[in-house]
Amino acid sequence: MHPWHDLSPGSGAPRVVDVFIEIPRGGRVKYEIDHDCGLLRASRVLYGAIHYPANYGFIPRTLDDDGDALDVLVLSQDEVVPGALVSARIIGVMPMIDQGQVDDKIIAVMVGDPMFEGVRTLDDLAPFRMNEIMRFFGDYKALEEKEVRVAAPHGLDEAVKVVERSLGAYQERYGKRVARA
Repeated sequence: MHPWHDLSPGSGAPRVVDVFIEIPRGGRVKYEIDHDCGLLRASRVLYGAIHYPANYGFIPRTLDDDGDALDVLVLSQDEVVPGALVSARIIGVMPMIDQGQVDDKIIAVMVGDPMFEGVRTLDDLAPFRMNEIMRFFGDYKALEEKEVRVAAPHGLDEAVKVVERSLGAYQERYGKRVARA
């Protein structure tokens, strides 16, 4: 089974989606799906004393402009083990240009986490939370001497459009597939 191609984006997509977790909150090892076999591959350790501010993964059967699945940061109280599938409620999107390519980051909260039960929009988050996420991507890319531009986040409506566009792009490239899960 290949998580990108064989899992469903979730029955509630584009607002509530299934996210395949690649990197846990607090993690420093960057894992990525191997496009050929579908297993997680450790690609590198982050430079410096920096770590992921949220669980990080992707929505199955989506395609972003960078040629990969659409990335998602899932806010939750705890770390989620890499390889787990979680249900997440979309609340916004952080536009990012990574070395000249669009690499949007969907912001979501884990469904079933009581700490985030009332969070429906970015405005429901503590102000420092988005600053922390934006700073993380700027700092980690700078430490690797890579060019990145992180823009101010957009709300739910724009995020839903990004998810819908990536679902359509995947279907256009790979065709309609039957999900196994």
